[in-house]
Amino acid sequence: MKAMATQLVPDVAIPCSLAEGLRGFVGECHSDCLVGTLLLKGDRIGGLIRGDSTSATKLLFPAPVESHAHLDKCHTIDRMQFTGGDLSAALEAQRADKDNWTEEDLRTRATRGLTEASSAGCKAIRSHVDWGQESSAPLAWSVFLEMAQDTKLHLQLAALTGIDQLADPAFASKVSKQIPSGHALGSFVLNHTRTREGILNAFKTAADRGLALDFHVDETTDPSSNGLEIIADIALETGHKGPILCGHAVSLASQPDEVRKRIIDKLARAGIFIVSLPTTNLYLQGRAGSVPAARGITPINELRDMGVQVVIGTDNVRDAFCPVGRHDPVRALELAVLASHLDPPLDLWLPAITTTAGDAIGLSSPSLQDAPLSEFRIADASDLSILVSGAAHRPATTLLKELTR
Repeated sequence: MKAMATQLVPDVAIPCSLAEGLRGFVGECHSDCLVGTLLLKGDRIGGLIRGDSTSATKLLFPAPVESHAHLDKCHTIDRMQFTGGDLSAALEAQRADKDNWTEEDLRTRATRGLTEASSAGCKAIRSHVDWGQESSAPLAWSVFLEMAQDTKLHLQLAALTGIDQLADPAFASKVSKQIPSGHALGSFVLNHTRTREGILNAFKTAADRGLALDFHVDETTDPSSNGLEIIADIALETGHKGPILCGHAVSLASQPDEVRKRIIDKLARAGIFIVSLPTTNLYLQGRAGSVPAARGITPINELRDMGVQVVIGTDNVRDAFCPVGRHDPVRALELAVLASHLDPPLDLWLPAITTTAGDAIGLSSPSLQDAPLSEFRIADASDLSILVSGAAHRPATTLLKELTR
């Protein structure tokens, strides 16, 4: 068989964390990237060698993954009689809007959200879907499952139930049987009366059906809300193997140091992923008076330092929970840099919207070695600060066309 010709692309930057420890990837260190000449073998990545220049004109990075969205709610703010409020007010406003959720309405708004994600370079997106009071699937669930078959993006769904509902084995069983393989069982956990019972049953049901778990948990600064530790305890007790993703977890930052460290240690040992969602937390919290007060922020620096895999997501877009935004993980990372004090080098945090985000929703993450270009993006940037600040990017496969010009 004839060997595939190697093509050279000069002045390419690769995030250091992506190339760390890989043979065949050598370059000059510049900021948070290695800079050199990219080797291509057909449509696959062959390596990086030192080039003539130490500055880059192109940045190669994995395609983003949107790990936490709400396509059923997105782009509804323009029809709401809503002037702002806390989480309870947002829940009530969104509940009232469900009268408008026809099949056409759901498809139109979800298509807009998916188009935004696609334009942002996403290869996959997980959307939560409000389940409602009945065990039968809501209209949005069937509509989005159908859309998942047609969209170019990998669309994953998570059934968003209340944790008290899952405490009923019959309810949990019926819901789970309507969740196809590759999607997730989710739940909202916030000082419910049957929290432990519901979480335990969620784990049992997910194990029986081979489903991933995805919790909204402790979306408050009140330290008495500690569903996160219950989730970690049950994960350790059961040895659950499927990916477990917990969103928000902002009361963790309000815990005393020794309690917070104890919980984080459990999360790390249980292999639980934590997704920080700064948009809604910044918008909804701190509304006790007329002057904005401190908002709850997931302590992702400490989580990462203690071995927990951290993810960053967009969450709500133009709805009662956040009246602005778009489905763009890079934008979410930019906001997290400011809200959570994520200091450079930013290559440490890029996985939170790319490879680690993929792991969190059960997708395999690409390695640079012999990886297909289709899994990557190319930005007009020399380092990650420029990318996160809004640099344009495109599919890395466009490099092949550029080489033939």
